[in-house]
Parts: sequence; C-alpha cells; structure tokens
Amino acid sequence: MTTANLVPGRYRGVAVARAPLPYDEASLRERYLGREAYWKTRFLVVRPPDAGEDAPVALLAVTRAGDDELFSPIVGVELLAGPDECVFLHRPERDTAVPSALAAAAAEVPGARAVVVQGRYEHVNFILDARPVPITVREVVPPRPAKLADQARRVLEVSEDLPPITLTPHTVDLADLARDHPAAHYLLPCRGGGGEVPGAAVSYLDERPDEADWTLLGCERSRSIHRWFYGRDAPGADTCPLVDLAAEGPGAVLTKCCLQQEELAEGTVDGPGGPTRWVSVPWGSSLDHVRDALGRLARREDPSWSPA
Repeated sequence: MTTANLVPGRYRGVAVARAPLPYDEASLRERYLGREAYWKTRFLVVRPPDAGEDAPVALLAVTRAGDDELFSPIVGVELLAGPDECVFLHRPERDTAVPSALAAAAAEVPGARAVVVQGRYEHVNFILDARPVPITVREVVPPRPAKLADQARRVLEVSEDLPPITLTPHTVDLADLARDHPAAHYLLPCRGGGGEVPGAAVSYLDERPDEADWTLLGCERSRSIHRWFYGRDAPGADTCPLVDLAAEGPGAVLTKCCLQQEELAEGTVDGPGGPTRWVSVPWGSSLDHVRDALGRLARREDPSWSPA
C-alpha cells in the first residue's frame, strides 16, 4: 500500500477496536482474521481497553470477504504502524475529515509515522507518512492581515478533498519598498489599504490628488491609472507580487494580480535552484478562486493523491 499522505476520506472507513497487547502483526492478524467487520470498515485503530491518550496504539488495514453484506469476515490484515511509530492525539478543535488539519496535528509529533487524531465531533481519523505539499503565499501588505494568506488558511480549514498542504506567507511590505526607494513624498494605490510611510508625505491614487513630485509604490494597474490621470509616468517601485517569482526558489507559489478579472493564471519560471510553479488569482479573489488555485498547485505537486 502506498502510504505517503495516506488519509481515509471522511473517516467513515476507520473503526476503533479495543484489544490487549501485544500489537505485533502476527498477534493482530491472529486476533482479527475471521472476525466480522462493518461493510465500510477498511482500517482499524487498535487501543488497549480503557486506554488513556498516551496508551499504545496500532494502525491496521483490513480486507473484508465482500461488500454485499452489512457485515463480512476480515480476510486480510496489514499492520500499517505499530506502537513504536504510531501516536494518538485528542485534538477537539481539529476536523479530522480535513487532510490539512491532520497534517497540522502530525507536525506536533514529527517522529511518528502515523498520527491518529480524535478530533471535532469526537470523530477519529489518521494520517500516515505525512508529507504535506508546501505552498508559499506571496502578496503585498498592507492591508493586514494579508488577505490572500488568510483566505488560503480559511479554505484549508474546511477542504476535505485537497491533499495535506502547509502554507508559508511571504509578504512584500510597502514600508520596506519605501526604505529601498527613499523619497519625501509617496503615492500609494489606495487609502483603504491603510499604508503609511513614517517621516514622508503620502497621497493616495484612488483619491486622484493634485499632481505632485512623488514616488509611486504600485503595480502596472497603478501606473496605468497614473498615466490616465496625469499624462505621464512616475518614478517608483513595482509592487506586483508576480515580479521575480524565481526568487522564491523551487516549489509552489500562490499569488495574485490586479490585471486579472475572473480568470486564474498559472505558469512556471526557472530559477537557479529549480522551477517555481505558480498560480495567480484576481486581486479581489473569492474563496472559490483561492480553492481552485490551491487545487491546481496541489495537483501539479502531487498529481496522484486522493483520499484513501
């Protein structure tokens, strides 16, 4: 059985059984072969009677004689993880139907191959050989919190059919860009973003201020608006999070661009360390946009994954 990121879909195939030690494969096979199992059961979490959270736990894959009857005998038993590499966690805040939630729990015990979680609604599920897909979320702040990273986090909290994913926010801060481009007066795209530059005058392009000698911190859309308003370009720095994606290094990047409307864009850029695969959502993206983008990145990074 391929085990990397093994997560049963919606935990219905996971049953909890109570049995005394030992939990070696031969003893467990002798105990469970021939026993009847419910027609949905594909995995057994085995724990001692009256077990506490720290008690030994073993994880089995079982094969039943058939699927036509409500119960049928177990005809195959495979030990996926014994007590030396399997742990049990009680995490009431975790939704165990969500692979990324299980991966987050597994990160608490990096030495364990299998992590069994009793989570929200007291449902039990597990993740075996957790290797979540790492995705960098690149965007501009302010406003804060960084919207795209927050949206991606919220999507992963409820997505049952995306593989385990971990997010790493990488924000391009307008204050940092201002320090790299010192000026007495800055033009920022929008007052609603809340951007300020201490020690400098600040104007906001969305208010169409009277023209001044300023430095524009904005993207191509802001530069286009500036040309429309004032008939000229302004010196400044490009804030587009799509700029220089190769600097992120090899891996997957979720970002956004205000030149997009309802469509997603995606591509690959080659850097010195390897390819950076990216998907970009519109600036005013919905949670559906973000979920679609995460799914595309996940399929590119781990195309064969599906719930067990």
